[in-house]
Amino acid sequence: MGGREERRAAPAQARPGEGLVGGPEENGPLGRVVGTFFAGIWLVFLSDAFTEAWRQRQNLRGDTGLILLALFVLLYLLHFTHLRAAVWGSRGSIAGSWYVTRIGLFYWAGLALLAVLTTATIGQEGASTWVFLAVSGLWTFRLRIGWVIGGLLVGIYEFLTFHVDGWSHDASISMSMVLAMAAVTGGMIASQRQRALAEAREENARLAVQDERNRMARDVHDILGHSLTVITVKAELAARLMEVSPERAKVEVADLERLARDALADVRQAVAGFREMTLPAELARARSSLAAAGIEADLPTAADAVPSHLRELCAWTLREGVTNVIRHSEATTCRVTLDERGITIADDGVGHQPGVPGTGLIGLQERAEAVGARMTTRTVPPHGFELSVTSAQDPHPAAPDSHERVEA
Repeated sequence: MGGREERRAAPAQARPGEGLVGGPEENGPLGRVVGTFFAGIWLVFLSDAFTEAWRQRQNLRGDTGLILLALFVLLYLLHFTHLRAAVWGSRGSIAGSWYVTRIGLFYWAGLALLAVLTTATIGQEGASTWVFLAVSGLWTFRLRIGWVIGGLLVGIYEFLTFHVDGWSHDASISMSMVLAMAAVTGGMIASQRQRALAEAREENARLAVQDERNRMARDVHDILGHSLTVITVKAELAARLMEVSPERAKVEVADLERLARDALADVRQAVAGFREMTLPAELARARSSLAAAGIEADLPTAADAVPSHLRELCAWTLREGVTNVIRHSEATTCRVTLDERGITIADDGVGHQPGVPGTGLIGLQERAEAVGARMTTRTVPPHGFELSVTSAQDPHPAAPDSHERVEA
């Protein structure tokens, strides 16, 4: 039961390591071959042990040494393949508190037995297998335990060089164990940090998508919330006026059509990413911006009073006016008024500053002239500033008589 669970856990461990060895195909046949190749290429350092065993091949010790070395290489590669994800720093499935998987522990025990038998068979040259035994301990056990085991192997080897006949004191194997463990530890830590960074980026991307969804939801709420409420109220009013005052009912129905078209246009612009071009969205943005700047805001809750052809201009005016209030006015309050003529933004700040108007106001003046509106600015006594953009047309033209309406 435990073995089946561990075999299923091994592929799960490998998933976080995609891209570290061979890219996403790490779990496929090609990825396994590439990973095994990079693990096996270092086995060339067992050449001295193979040479010594080959030199003694005329007797049983030499043949036995060759067989043990071949089994050691095979088991080492199998062990690396099984714990490939742990080699690269991912230890997602841990069966115990001090080792990674039970099968990996059995593999390492087999490697330790083969290393001891190889050393006893062919002599000091067989101790080169201890280097790979120490390295494999780093991904078989917890990293600290692996270093403890590696240190014990170094101490045992140094002890044997002084107390076993025929062995000479050679620090190369001890140094190889220490350097190999340091290199593998560095690689594992770097890979683990790389994986953590990749996971953090994925999480940031997921949060960005979530934030965009939340933004869209807020935009739709800001744009449609009030508009739909007003449409509902006007529809109920028009229904009541149908029999009492048909002419007033027609006016309300026409206003309903305008509100519905404006709301539809605002939603389309919000979905297309042009949230800054809509007046309801700019009201919401101005409210949050003024609050962040510590300025008390007196803003309308709806933009229905503004005619359709002035809404974009008023949105630009609101953005420019609120930006100037935050940046230059030193005001504590800001009031925005919307009506059928346009928009007015007033504050209690330092008032008009002498000098050439900024490019923002110049551009706003050009936008106003382009739609037949006019921009005015004035200082409000005793202190303050007011910016207005209003339509030059009469918002209440004379209504045609009944005969003209019928012809129309």
